[in-house]
Amino acid sequence: MEKIKMTTPLVEMDGDEMTRILWKMIKEELLLPYIDLNTEYYDLGLVHRNETDDQVTVDSALATKKYGVAVKCATITPNAARMSEYHLKEMWKSPNGTIRAILDGTVFRAPIVVKGIEPTVRTWKKPITIARHAYGDVYKATEMKIPGPGKAELVFTSADGTEMRETIQEFDGPGIIQGMHNINKSIESFARSCFNYALDTKQDIWFATKDTISKKYDHTFKDIFQEIYDKEYDGKFRAAGIEYFYTLIDDAVARVIRSEGGYIWACKNYDGDVMSDMVATAFGSLAMMTSVLVSPDGYYEYEAAHGTVQRHYYKHLKGEETSTNSVATIFAWTGALRKRGELDGNQELEAFADRLEKATISTIESGKMTKDLALITTLPDVTVQSSEAFIKAIRATMDAM
Repeated sequence: MEKIKMTTPLVEMDGDEMTRILWKMIKEELLLPYIDLNTEYYDLGLVHRNETDDQVTVDSALATKKYGVAVKCATITPNAARMSEYHLKEMWKSPNGTIRAILDGTVFRAPIVVKGIEPTVRTWKKPITIARHAYGDVYKATEMKIPGPGKAELVFTSADGTEMRETIQEFDGPGIIQGMHNINKSIESFARSCFNYALDTKQDIWFATKDTISKKYDHTFKDIFQEIYDKEYDGKFRAAGIEYFYTLIDDAVARVIRSEGGYIWACKNYDGDVMSDMVATAFGSLAMMTSVLVSPDGYYEYEAAHGTVQRHYYKHLKGEETSTNSVATIFAWTGALRKRGELDGNQELEAFADRLEKATISTIESGKMTKDLALITTLPDVTVQSSEAFIKAIRATMDAM
């Protein structure tokens, strides 16, 4: 069979540990036999990030601006233990945070629903999409350890030299401080991305922060969302029969647990990070969630929302068999290939992405799945597959289709 051609490259961002192993398997078994794959490759593995002083991460984000679509493997955000393990020059920041800061936009995450994997929250009947702001906050924060007594201040010096000062804390001993920021332009693009996505998918949208405590920072998010909604989207939402409302984050959590799903929950950066993991796990598995960064400038970056599966990687290095779920990584590729096909008018590429997703879901629903799903499925007589065997089973399903 003649391979599907690609006219424009995808930006390919390789990653770390077990997900890097899966990345290679997916390409070899599920992509290269069918597609004349055209990618501009960037190695975002921690070793190479360290060798390039993390410049490779910046380069990959700039390439995404050039080509419009990227697909990213899971990567390590180093901590103190990783500093020693990988002999790092410094504790490099989250590559996702760096990429999102350059591209701006919103991360949309939604569970991949299959028969036989039932949500642990019994009221949930439909997928819940988390819309996560992709700029600033703790991911671009400046932090400092305070050695002893003294005064910590927040200082802003305007372009004309005028100063604004607020005391953070009068320390009487050691402590820590953190300085976070955001910009109105990014919050505005976040709001518009959320409202547009709600209109596209015909879903209600909730937005939640803690404005009662954070009366300037969080309240600014709330105000910008409301202003943009009132000026630009109120009539469109009414015509579409969908709703926007704001609520406190703690109230939103209670509402979510009692709901049946089927809506978009918009969150600030950190809230979205945490809540998307909660939603994914409650729907079945962190490896069963799609994730795409949508930039207001029309850039798309698809990724797996989970980590690098460190424990399985160490087993793999010992030569032991692993049963690692590759579904989210497969769907990162299919999302990117479909978008590339859509932007290029390449219907064959779009159809291939659809077929691979259907084959993946059909394989699970036929009873062939990785251990994480086998432990929670309601399907009878399932077969637990190794990491490699599961990917090969998907290929067999796709070929039969």
